[in-house]
Amino acid sequence: MSIDPDPAPVTAPTSVGAVTGEGEPVRGRAKRRGPGRNLPAAIAVGVALGGVFLAALFLVPQAFPALVAIVIVLAVLELTRALAHGGLRVPAVPLLVGVIGMAVSTVVFDVEGLLISTAVAVCVLILWRVSESMGLTALRDVAGAVFCLAWVAFLGSFTLLLFGMEQGPLLVLLAVLGPVGNDLGGYIAGVLFGSHPMAPSISPKKSWEGFAGSMVLGVGSVTALAVLALGLPWWSGVVLGVVLVVVSTCGDLSESLLKRDLGIKDMGHLLPGHGGVLDRVDSILLAAPTTYIMLEVLLP
Repeated sequence: MSIDPDPAPVTAPTSVGAVTGEGEPVRGRAKRRGPGRNLPAAIAVGVALGGVFLAALFLVPQAFPALVAIVIVLAVLELTRALAHGGLRVPAVPLLVGVIGMAVSTVVFDVEGLLISTAVAVCVLILWRVSESMGLTALRDVAGAVFCLAWVAFLGSFTLLLFGMEQGPLLVLLAVLGPVGNDLGGYIAGVLFGSHPMAPSISPKKSWEGFAGSMVLGVGSVTALAVLALGLPWWSGVVLGVVLVVVSTCGDLSESLLKRDLGIKDMGHLLPGHGGVLDRVDSILLAAPTTYIMLEVLLP
């Protein structure tokens, strides 16, 4: 729901930059360059996405589960196409039926519905694929399909679990503010100060300076909402904010690693200046279950 974080080019003296064109080895302080994205389009799309999200969350809450289901379906479709670059043939029909079933079950039956529907979807995927053929290829395809369910559909459904709780819209906003603050803070600090690479072999544009900016904006926004709107103690907002920024960064790096392995730049091209839907929600997929667990177990 925001522009890519940490656009400052921080590169490593490896062959990765030469192969991908994302950077060249430099001596001393890493050179900075432009963000490499259509910034006006990215800002416009980001504002539009934020408006749709807030409207569905607070003005028309009945539409929020449908919005989540649509986003998950689009993200799963992008992931299946990306996995096809790696030679995996994920069965799309049972996968999408399972995704929709998981979303509906979560809304109707809460946690129990999510767990049972996930187990049923996995069983159906296995039976569907092995009914066509057996062997190592079928096993790899099933593994890819289960990965799509676990990463996108299962983790994404935690936004619906949060939405169903008391003060649900604010809790969903809390889970999203961490990744948004992480992206924006990392982008701004990365442009202005980025020079030390965080993970050059995975994401050459991520810097430790950008991560510091992510911490400042992410923790600050989460703490403000937690204290002012939810009435939580300030220290709980700080703890939650720090954890959300860390897991959001891990989500970004995990998707970057997957895209490098698959040899693609973006998961899709649906959102100008942003890439695909999955490129925008990768951090939220980890932030939502983290928020749910911390609020239910650590900070009840």
